Amino acid sequence: MKTIQQTDLNKIIADSLEKSTSYGDYRDLVRQLSMDKATTGEAQTEALINYTMLNDRRMKRWDKTVKISEKAKEKASNLNKEVTWLVLTESWCGDAAHLMPVMNKLASLNDKIDFKVVLRDENEALMNQFLTNGGKSIPKLIMLDGATGEVINTFGPRPKEATKLVDDYKAEHGELTPEFKEDLQQWYNKDKGQNAIEDLLDLMRA
Repeated sequence: MKTIQQTDLNKIIADSLEKSTSYGDYRDLVRQLSMDKATTGEAQTEALINYTMLNDRRMKRWDKTVKISEKAKEKASNLNKEVTWLVLTESWCGDAAHLMPVMNKLASLNDKIDFKVVLRDENEALMNQFLTNGGKSIPKLIMLDGATGEVINTFGPRPKEATKLVDDYKAEHGELTPEFKEDLQQWYNKDKGQNAIEDLLDLMRA
């Protein structure tokens, strides 16, 4: 993260929160974009449009099928302070399509969690404060104290296990191949959001 004054960061966060939407409104946006054969962001390429259409189907599936254990539900309900979860995303992002339904399902278990969504490319100042290894990787979830607005923690762009898979592959091969990206999608399908749930619960307790 670049070093800036805390007051400047607070303003950047406040400005993004003003532009934020609910998860439900974001899902409506992606659904409409899919129908219109369009995508979020300035680059309206065929590839990104196709990813948006695919991700709409992914999120629809995960919205219905993500399961949270009773133990995890109990842990989520134990959070006793107001927090805001502000996530940076774009409709074409494959990792976000798998993870945002999980975030939303977990946030919905505790009315002290206010889950908000903003688009990365429309919130560059915010994204630049929460880079991953120097890159604008998404989804990026910023956990904010509801009383002070201060950053408590962050999550993303991937759960720990997926991050290790990516890092190990990059270390050996230099870059992610289409074949690896397909393998990563299969990992998400098999994991069913459980690794992300564990990571998020750990961060909620921190």
